[in-house]
Amino acid sequence: MANIYQIKMTLEGSKPPIWRRILIEDNIRLDALHRVLNATMGWCDCHLWSFETGWESYGPKDPNWDDDFIDAKKHKLNQLLSEEGQKIQYVYDFGDDWRHLLTLEKILPKEKGQKYPQCIKGKGNCPPEDCGGIWGFAELLKVIKDKKHPEHDDMMEWLDEEYDPQYFDLEEINQRLR
Repeated sequence: MANIYQIKMTLEGSKPPIWRRILIEDNIRLDALHRVLNATMGWCDCHLWSFETGWESYGPKDPNWDDDFIDAKKHKLNQLLSEEGQKIQYVYDFGDDWRHLLTLEKILPKEKGQKYPQCIKGKGNCPPEDCGGIWGFAELLKVIKDKKHPEHDDMMEWLDEEYDPQYFDLEEINQRLR
C-alpha cells in the first residue's frame, strides 16, 4: 500500500513567497506528478518540464526534442524522494524557467476514504503564463500596481483581467485536482 507524502512546493524567487502544500501518493509516476503540480499551481501545462535531483533530470521523452531526460513515465516519486527533508526541483517552461522546490515534509499513512492528491494549504497566486519568469513577474507586479506607469494599461489588457497576486482559493485548486 502506498504511503502519502506531504510535499511543500515553493516557487523559487517569488516575493512574497508563492507556495502550495499537497498530499500525494508516494508511488505516483513523475509524468502524472507533473500534471498534479501544474493543476496545483495553476499553470496551463503547455510547456516543457523536468524534475531535477542535482545529478539527473527526468522529463518527457520526445523524439522531436533533443534532450538528455530520463523518461518520467518510467519513474515514480518515491524513487526520487524517500526520506523526510529531501528536496528536488520541478522546472516548468524552459523559456521562463519557473523553478519550484519540492520538499518532502512528512511521510504519512494513507487514510481510508481520503482522496489523493489534495492541496491542504498555500499562499499566493500563480504567475501568468509567459510573463518572463520570476524577473518578468516581478516587473509585471510593479507595473500593474502603479496605475501611472506608462505600461500599466497595456499590461492590464494583456492580462485580460484583474490579476490579484494574493489570490489563493483552496477549493478551486482541489476541484482542478479532482
